[in-house]
Amino acid sequence: MLFLSRQALITPLVACLCLLGVSLIQFPQLQILLRSKQDVSLDVLEREINAESVRLNFLKRMPSFGYDNLIANWVYLGYAQYFGDEEARAKTGYRLSPEYFEIILERDPRFLAAYLSLSTSVSMYAGMPERSIEIMERGLQSLSPWVPQRSYYIWRYKGIDELLFLGDTKAAQESFATAAEWASNFSDDESQSIAASSRQTSIFLSQNPDSKTAQISAWVMVLNNQVDDNTRARAISEIEALGGQVTITPEGNRVSFPEPD
Repeated sequence: MLFLSRQALITPLVACLCLLGVSLIQFPQLQILLRSKQDVSLDVLEREINAESVRLNFLKRMPSFGYDNLIANWVYLGYAQYFGDEEARAKTGYRLSPEYFEIILERDPRFLAAYLSLSTSVSMYAGMPERSIEIMERGLQSLSPWVPQRSYYIWRYKGIDELLFLGDTKAAQESFATAAEWASNFSDDESQSIAASSRQTSIFLSQNPDSKTAQISAWVMVLNNQVDDNTRARAISEIEALGGQVTITPEGNRVSFPEPD
């Protein structure tokens, strides 16, 4: 009994010490992120990126001691600092984005909000849609239509990436079909709406694999998500390049489609 009691005390203590150690490692990075990047040279920024890469590699291998969700949330905060530092990212790019999500979704594949950030950051900003889809596919192996709630959105994010960035209409069709199947398990209005629109998109893709209308519809999905200003601006630009028009109203975005192709 004494051994078990000591073990029960030691395990959380070791976990806390590990997290404290990693926090101390991260503190200099936080100080760097808080200062202006305007006068920092590219060489300095590259050294910071290399140091952050080493830290992320350590976090991938670090034992969790049962604190996987805590680590996932904590790394997500680090990602938010990284992604939000627009001055630095304009100089170095977003190549570390997938490394954050490798950790976040390996530790907590049920972290629904992280999948939208994954699609935006890795596919759109880092230009690595294959990596984004690969991470999503691994996460989806741990999910079901019921866990977590609204997990059907992940299949939609995957379908959007496949359609817009890989041009893989067949894979996108299957992803939207699965989103419809998962969403149809629920009777609430949101789920039923997603089931209907996903099913319609899947059918349309099967009949019109090269349609600009389908691509515009996918960009409209991006536009209607809770995304940052740069992503919103790109979605509008892509819609207009495909022949659509976007009107921003107090009630929301109104999109006019071109003549059917």
